[in-house]
Formats: sequence, structure tokens, C-alpha cells
Amino acid sequence: MYKYAIARQLATKRVITNRGDEVGRLSDLLVDEGTGNIEALIVEVDPDSKVIKRVNLQDRVIQIPYAAVTAVSDVFIVDEREITAMEEK
Repeated sequence: MYKYAIARQLATKRVITNRGDEVGRLSDLLVDEGTGNIEALIVEVDPDSKVIKRVNLQDRVIQIPYAAVTAVSDVFIVDEREITAMEEK
């Protein structure tokens, strides 16, 4: 029951960069079943996101490594360099 309460609290949290740019909303988490560690955030991209437009990502859903998360409170804050690195892949 406790796991589901946490999941509900995290669902649809906003994801922003460390520079304050909107990325989108948390859709899901990628979790390692063996260790229980969070590996990545699955984010539904905001189509009006300046950072997403700047790096020209066409995907509606992106995966951001959990290592890019710098803080979690009312929002997830991620290092913008991880998103700009997606452009190169």
C-alpha cells in the first residue's frame, strides 16, 4: 500500500531543468527490479517547452537518466545538459 501512495504523489509531477525551463510531466519511472533503484524518469514532453524545441526533439515521451535529477520537491529538477545531450544521440 505504501508504494502506491508514493507513486500517486509522484504521478504527473512537473519536470524542469536546473535553469527553470519546463520539460514536461512525469509519466512513469524506470526501476531496476533486482535492486529497486530508479534508473530513469519517463517524461511526457510539454510541446511548448523551450528546451525541447531548442534541441529539436520530436519525441512525445523521453527518458531522462535518474542521475540527471538534481532535486525533488514539488517538481523534479534535472540537469539541462542531459537533455541537450539527447540531441546528439
